[in-house]
Amino acid sequence: MSDWNDRLRSQVDELRGLRDDLKLQVHLGKLEARERFEKTEKDWGHLEAKLKQLADASRESADDVGEAARLLADEIREGYRHVRSLL
Repeated sequence: MSDWNDRLRSQVDELRGLRDDLKLQVHLGKLEARERFEKTEKDWGHLEAKLKQLADASRESADDVGEAARLLADEIREGYRHVRSLL
């Protein structure tokens, strides 16, 4: 497994934990936080789709899909951090 794939998996595991924590907080939280969380949840769905593509991708296209997934993971992390700051 490549180094970037290991880092991506680590990022996804970190995001999954953050997501679970924020889901509970947002349920009780402010409207602005809820709206941002819902937008970030859509991005989460896109990331999961990218990860599926990555699993199905040929070796040469896997790097492109992996890079797109990594960028989306960074965007989701920033969205979750923003939600946390609103709570």
